[in-house]
Amino acid sequence: MKSRNAMTARLMVCGLGLAALLAAAGGAAAQDTKTMVIKTGTATLNDAQHEWLKRFAVAIDKNTNGRLKAEVYPASQLGAIPRMIEGTQLGAIQIWVGPPEFLVGVDPRFELLSVPGLLRDDNHALKIINDAEFSKAFLSVGANKGLVGASLFLTGPMAFDMRAPMRTLDDLKGKKVRVLASPFQMEQLTRLGATGVPLTLGDVLPALQQGTLDGALGALPVFAALQYHGSAKYITETGHAYIFSVAMLSKKWFDGLPADLQGIVMTTARQTQGEVLPWSIDFLVTQRKAWTEKGGEVINLSAADHAELMKKTAPIGDDIVKTKPELKPLWDMLLAAAKRGQ
Repeated sequence: MKSRNAMTARLMVCGLGLAALLAAAGGAAAQDTKTMVIKTGTATLNDAQHEWLKRFAVAIDKNTNGRLKAEVYPASQLGAIPRMIEGTQLGAIQIWVGPPEFLVGVDPRFELLSVPGLLRDDNHALKIINDAEFSKAFLSVGANKGLVGASLFLTGPMAFDMRAPMRTLDDLKGKKVRVLASPFQMEQLTRLGATGVPLTLGDVLPALQQGTLDGALGALPVFAALQYHGSAKYITETGHAYIFSVAMLSKKWFDGLPADLQGIVMTTARQTQGEVLPWSIDFLVTQRKAWTEKGGEVINLSAADHAELMKKTAPIGDDIVKTKPELKPLWDMLLAAAKRGQ
């Protein structure tokens, strides 16, 4: 009897132990499949950057079977650009999308894509993005500063959005123009006789409305999407340089993901890039039309003025790199990629 009771007791203990193991395994499985909500943000609205985030959100939900769900916050809802970048480095924001020039404070190599005079047209700019050697190197620049590059895509050719028409290069002289936070862009304005004023995007429209800025340097789709035509209706498209956008992941967040999710995130980012590239080119065409329909004007410089613009700005890349040797390895890779894309 005692032997039977002892055996029953041992079976009960084993049963309880097995139940505990199964419960633990079930809990682990539940934890592994639990939905993780991630915050993604950008400063713009209804443009290629916003489109990238929206498409990524749909794709990541599908590709992970709901394990990752992205919340999309455009129009600086998560704060000004510097705050979003800091939040991404700290892990409070999981993905930030914006022009890489705003990451110059993280690493000066991010400013290289601002270089004027290197890219001939939209097709040439797209070949830079699709150059595997350069894009891989460029996207890895922030790895030791808490950022993982996941995608590089095109916003559009450079344009000046002005309160007064800029029909010639002389019309730019003495003007105060908003630029991205990059010496490459500030130097362009200096050599053209104007003053570059770095501002976050949220401060630009009020400054144009108040007249403390005469214009802004950027891409037409951004100006059109943010309704700048009411305050600065004259856009002069120069195409002497290009505006790119980069999707940066929080390294703290990314490193904490299971290996399979890391792979899916990067694959989904590349998938989204492939979808947004042609979308951004089509969007540029529609926004030119929308700009004029709303009372704005799109201006092109004369051939002589455009040639003068290129002559004055083309040496900027080499001149700046000579003073910043840390830029040279990646600069040489960019030059090689541009040559391959010709």
